[in-house]
Amino acid sequence: MGHVNLAAILLALAPLAAASGADYFVYAGTYTRGASKGIYAYRFQSATGKLRPLGVAMKMSSPSFLTLHPNGRFLYAVGEDANIVDSFAIDPKTGKLTFLNEVSSHGEGPCHLALDATGRWLAVANYGGGSMALLPVAADGRLGDAKVVERHEKSHAHHVLFSPDNRFLLLADLGLDRIFVYRFDAAKGSIAPNDPPLAEVPAGSGVRHLALHPNGKILYAINEKASTVTAFHYDPAKGVLESFQSVSTLPSTYKGSSTTAEIAVNPAGTVLYGSNRGHDSIALFSIDPERFTLMPMEYAPTLGETPRHFALDPAGGYLIAANQDSNDIVVFRVHPKTGQLMPVGRPIKDAPMPVCILFVP
Repeated sequence: MGHVNLAAILLALAPLAAASGADYFVYAGTYTRGASKGIYAYRFQSATGKLRPLGVAMKMSSPSFLTLHPNGRFLYAVGEDANIVDSFAIDPKTGKLTFLNEVSSHGEGPCHLALDATGRWLAVANYGGGSMALLPVAADGRLGDAKVVERHEKSHAHHVLFSPDNRFLLLADLGLDRIFVYRFDAAKGSIAPNDPPLAEVPAGSGVRHLALHPNGKILYAINEKASTVTAFHYDPAKGVLESFQSVSTLPSTYKGSSTTAEIAVNPAGTVLYGSNRGHDSIALFSIDPERFTLMPMEYAPTLGETPRHFALDPAGGYLIAANQDSNDIVVFRVHPKTGQLMPVGRPIKDAPMPVCILFVP
């Protein structure tokens, strides 16, 4: 399939109105190697899709990934260039961030982080250091020093994911082409290798990010180097992964260079999205309702260069893409039935080198 016909989608979506009028705060993490200052804040109105810039929420060195505490009161950010993790309190009225504290990521190049269901433990993946650290989280949102540091040789840890039941912790390792599975004890803040301890993607694929289907029984992994998505059956009782499909994120006619970045499944579990950097698109796949296999639908241009990250709003009605190398953020309305993307308004240009999007209800 070729690029999506934007004109056709615009025509199809013109009469549609957003199902919800909820307001959200949106935060953009950036690389601060140029003009960027750190974390940028926005007010998002889902009735219109309007994203209103609120300016710099917090100055920080390369906050390249952000995550939200389960209670919605605290935001956490990696400092990729400084090998740190910072914690912030969120003002629920203004969206203003207040610095709480800063700790070491216990590895070089922290690039991803996730909180467990209790909100008491934060896992961080260190890409350059090839390690994963588990940090305690206090009731006031502050971080403690790492309780666990897990290291692998020739490793590039890139994504951490707690299972929905909080019994397992998954680690996508781009350097080793493996997804490590650990048994997780939230009471003790400890991990142990599962049996079996890992699943593999084809050699050289470079597994980068993970997304669980809403049913909790299917895991999709996007592979950076191969520009593919690998689908796994996931046994939530045993933490075991078994692959059953691999599909390209690029059109068969595309011959240029490209790597993948982010992956997400819509709340209904019917559509999977994956971003292509180089092809500069979001690949859309329909998900078979019985087999959970992926069928390519189309490739929606992100209207910018190098979409390193994107995020769906909590209701799944909008997708916001961060185009790193064109220094812009683009809002797309999601078709409520097909999942297709329609751009809303003009690209937002206030956050140089945006690389992460976080919705905060």
